[in-house]
Amino acid sequence: MKRRALVSVSDKRGVAAFARKLSGMGFEIISTGGTAKALEESRVPVIQVSEITGAPEMLDGRVKTLHPKIHGGILADLENPEHVTQLVDHDIGPIDLVCINLYPFEETVAGDPSEKEAIEQIDVGGPAMLRAAAKNFKSVAVVPSPEFYNEVLSELENEGQVSEPTRRRLALAAFRRTAGYDAAISDWLAGPERDLFPERITVRYGKVSSLRYGENPHQEAAYYAEEGGEHLLSGVEKLQGREISFNNLYDLDAARALLADLADLGAPAAAVIVKHANPCGAAVGGSLADAYRKALASDPLSAFGGIVALGGEVDEELAAEISKVFTEILVAPGYTPGAAEVLAARPNTRVLRAGSIAKPTLSAKTVTGGVLLQQTDGIEDASGYEVVTEKRPSPEQMDDLLFAWRVARTVKSNAIVLVKDGATVGVGAGQMSRVDSSEIAAKKAGERVRGAVAASDAFFPFADGVEALAEAGVGAVIQPGGSVRDEEVVEAANRRGVSMVFTGRRHFNH
Repeated sequence: MKRRALVSVSDKRGVAAFARKLSGMGFEIISTGGTAKALEESRVPVIQVSEITGAPEMLDGRVKTLHPKIHGGILADLENPEHVTQLVDHDIGPIDLVCINLYPFEETVAGDPSEKEAIEQIDVGGPAMLRAAAKNFKSVAVVPSPEFYNEVLSELENEGQVSEPTRRRLALAAFRRTAGYDAAISDWLAGPERDLFPERITVRYGKVSSLRYGENPHQEAAYYAEEGGEHLLSGVEKLQGREISFNNLYDLDAARALLADLADLGAPAAAVIVKHANPCGAAVGGSLADAYRKALASDPLSAFGGIVALGGEVDEELAAEISKVFTEILVAPGYTPGAAEVLAARPNTRVLRAGSIAKPTLSAKTVTGGVLLQQTDGIEDASGYEVVTEKRPSPEQMDDLLFAWRVARTVKSNAIVLVKDGATVGVGAGQMSRVDSSEIAAKKAGERVRGAVAASDAFFPFADGVEALAEAGVGAVIQPGGSVRDEEVVEAANRRGVSMVFTGRRHFNH
């Protein structure tokens, strides 16, 4: 009995060559609509599906392959005598290979289609045939993408058939494709006003790249991104350097997020330096070089091997300055030719060109066997802030407080950030005690603590944290408030002549 292949694709890349080779190996090619026309134009012998089913394509092509003579041929278990008998009784020929790719629904809804246009791109027959062939992989080879054409042809040419391990792997790829396709449709139907936290969620992630290793060399890792939207590396161009590592990606995300927050302040330029997902330096300035120098001065020792994110074009002079300190990643929206030439002398620095990135609606943290989803944190409207002390911050202090508050949001809790003249001068991160974070930040700042302002990501549970900051020389503090001892904390600030602002919103970052 002659082998048969059903070929019906939306993505027609390489399909004529694929079908021609199948035909040359003795396969009868069954096809539909546009695919059949494309194959005929390429002089590949084709049998129209309607010749098999005895029924024409109907309803503007909505019904073509949904017929027992197609699905019976795909689903029959050829090792089951009853199935074989039924095929003979109903004059149904088995189908040995099914090559299907689906209507481009995801690409369509990524634009701005009408509802009718989107609905017409919901494939029905394609997923049905993919699922049928994948279910029956013991008897049928399913080919869900052009990426598998060469592999399938190679096995057919060399072995005379597609091996069972390969058929199983192709079936897995087919089910993954239909699962992702259905998820895209359900996301679109839910619309922009969909419930943020439905009873069940299906997330579509595609592999962007394999990584050398994870957080540590003994951990295997890869980077996946949610399909159909922007992700960390969307629009990012790597100009030089080695592959980006797991830890690089994590730090890059933190650096770009903080840079985006600082851009809202409207300063001419901003710079961020991140190490282990914490900012060790951040600044705004009159020029990009000024902002970078101020950010680096915050903690030059910790900046070694860090991620530098800049909010403007890097020129030759600034590139030379950055090159004096080993930098894992430098990311900026642009580089002059002179800057690129200078940076090329530092081949171990990964140089990225990237603009701004949209903030996601939700953020996720994994726990054992589950995931915690929450709305992405962000900076609230400052119009609701309240000065709660007798002394009010000066305009200059208020600018620094707003800057410090944005930085503190991105520091691991408990977080204390000291800022002076638009630049961090001390960061206390990740301590179990807020007093310890205060003391670490003050120690990092050294003499610069005098006249600095402080931001705390959460309220002070006792007055001791404010006392420690005031003792070090801090002149103003911004914090959410909300402690049962707020009154004591404010009294301590008043005694020390420290002004204090309550924001009303906490920014824990675990």
